[in-house]
Formats: sequence, structure tokens, C-alpha cells
Amino acid sequence: MSPIRRRASRRRIALATTGMAVCLALTATACNDDDSGDNAQPSEEASPEGGDELQDVLDNLPFDLDLDAWVDGGWEDWDQDTWLREIGDFVNPIIEGLWDTDRMGEAEDPDQSIDDGQIDEDANAPDGDDPMDDRGVTDMEPTPIEAEAVPTPYTENGAPIGKVFFDSPEGPMVCSGTVVKDPARPGQSNLVATAGHCVHAGVGGGWYRNLSFVPAYNNDGLSAMEAENEANAGSVHPYGIYWATYVSTTQYWLENGTTTGGEGAHGDFAVMSVEPEDGSGRSLEETVGSAVDINFDAPAVSGLGDTTLYGFPAAEPYDGALMYRCTDTPGRLTIDPTMPVLYWAGCTMTGGSSGGPWLRAGDGGEAELVSVNSIGPLESTWLAGPRLDTEAQEVFDSVSGYEG
Repeated sequence: MSPIRRRASRRRIALATTGMAVCLALTATACNDDDSGDNAQPSEEASPEGGDELQDVLDNLPFDLDLDAWVDGGWEDWDQDTWLREIGDFVNPIIEGLWDTDRMGEAEDPDQSIDDGQIDEDANAPDGDDPMDDRGVTDMEPTPIEAEAVPTPYTENGAPIGKVFFDSPEGPMVCSGTVVKDPARPGQSNLVATAGHCVHAGVGGGWYRNLSFVPAYNNDGLSAMEAENEANAGSVHPYGIYWATYVSTTQYWLENGTTTGGEGAHGDFAVMSVEPEDGSGRSLEETVGSAVDINFDAPAVSGLGDTTLYGFPAAEPYDGALMYRCTDTPGRLTIDPTMPVLYWAGCTMTGGSSGGPWLRAGDGGEAELVSVNSIGPLESTWLAGPRLDTEAQEVFDSVSGYEG
């Protein structure tokens, strides 16, 4: 892993806290380390009382947080006593220049695998017209489908889809994500859908740090080596870098999520609200020119039809440089029979594709998101993602409500 690059130039710092009920995000511009807090200038989004509100946020955190120390490397301290875990505790100050192309290229995929031996298939599982009938059912394992590369440029063939970068105790990591429509801000969404395990470690862990989104990553399909060259930054992040200001995932993931075995997969869904690192203020949807709807009331699996899974697989034999996709008719997979079913599709994409969208044609013919990549087997022959139901919609509404 490369060392984190510090910038002696001006840094832009944004503090965000997140919760199902209350969230406050303030943005300020701070000079280099020799500047005092008195010289920091608020952004246009900050109110005249911004300083008092910021202090209120800091006062309500379960430990003392020094923003300057955090930006200068304090975030690298993963002490269990100060690793924020609960919904309502999230801090993600923007560290300008942290995610340069070299560090993006070195980000690894989070291992989210399951042993096929844990799955009890049913060759005679009955079809149902009601999603409730799908609960507790596991169909036969899907036939592997070889992932195909998405044509470039992605700005024309997959603009809403990109990479989610974050830091974990193991170092920089990468997932996939999608710009989704926000009913509270028609045409101006700043929302990104991804997997819960791309934002939070689950049981025994907490929120990941330096969460960022890069839409249409590596737009022109450069090789992995070329994509790590900062001279190609304009192609690697054609729309810029967006930092999470507000994040939520399901309580089910927080209480059950693990990196192996599939526990928590039924709730492995998250939504981020983001803002541009460069402070431009333009919404993500306006910038990329598109976003997709989420369907929280999709038909039973028997009525889904062809569904296309997207992502940026990074584990072998892939290298994370390119976007891939698989199209299949999903089946059903159950780990916890009390929860909405997992969708199950043949696909050879590997880790790094986690959080990528499952898209199908909705009633009006427009693409809609019905799931995100969550788990797969060690052999990378299929992927599964959660049916998005009531709890997933509550997560989305909490972030959308904040945006509104």
C-alpha cells in the first residue's frame, strides 16, 4: 500500500454526521496547518450560525474529534473505542487530493464470499406470484454467465455507475455504486446506492472512512497501469470525485453483517448522499446527466425477467480497471428465511463489483434498480443481491429526507 499523500496546499474540509432521524452537514474551507480556525471561511452552504452548529455536532459525538488532527492522519487510528458504529454516528471530512489515481488503483476489493456448501438447493421449489412466497426458497444454482466488458466511453454507456472508494482497517478498498433518482430533488439527485458492506463493517465493526464516489470511473477504458497515472486523471474521474456527507444502511446489516458466510446479505444495502470534492455545488445527477429509479416493490422473482448486473470487478482474473456486466433471469437464494429473498444470478464478476446495480426494465420500459451485488462464491460463478423491501426503503427515505 502506498503512503497517504499529504497536501501542503489548501484543504477543503466538510463534516457530516448521519442518522435515521437527524443529520447535519456543514462545509468549511481551511488553510494549511499554520492557519488558525479563526481564519477558516465558511462555504456558501454554511449558515451564519454554522460555527455553533458545527460545535453542536462535535459535542454530541461519543468522543472528542479534532478535525485538523483527523485530516492530518488521525482518521488512520482504528481504535475500537473510537470507531463509530451506530446509525447516527458518521463523520467523513473531505481530504482534498487523498483519492489520487494511484491510490484509487491500489484500492482492494472487500472479500464477501460464501461457501456453496452452506446452500440447500431445492430442485422442486414452486414459483409464486407474491414476493412473500419467495421467502425461505432456494432454487437450483444458476449457470455461470461470463461477464462482458461494457463499451466505452462510460459517459455514454454507463454514466450513473461508478466506483465507491473507502478506507478500512486493512487499507484502501473499492466497491461499485450507482446514481439513483431522488424524489425530494427531481433532476438534482446527489444519492448513490451501494452495498451495506461497502460503507460499514457489520458486526464488531463500524463505518468506513473517506467514503467517496467516482462516476464513470476510467471512462475511456485505459489499462490498469495507465489508469494509475495522474496524467490521465481527466479520463479516470471525468465527472470528478464526490464525498459522502450522509450515509445509511440497514439495521439488519449492522447487527448481522460479516465478511464471509453470507450473514447480513439480506440487508446488504446502503445509500449515500454526496457532494463534489471541488465544491462546485452542482448536483451529481446534473453532472452525469442521468440517474435510475429504485423499485422497492419489485414483482416476485418469477416476474423479474432479464436483469443486468454491473460492476467493476477487481479480484482475479480482473484488475478493477473496467466496467463489466452480466444478464440473467434471477432465481431465489435464502440464508435467513425470515427476510426478503436474495436474488441469485449467474455471473463471473468478482470482488470490487460489490454494490453494483441490478437493473431491469420497469413498467414504463426505463431501467430500474432492484438490487445491488452483495455476495458470491469462492469460485465466482454467481452473484446474489437482496430484494429491496421495507427496510431498504426506510434507509433510502432517511437519506432522501435529509437531502430535501
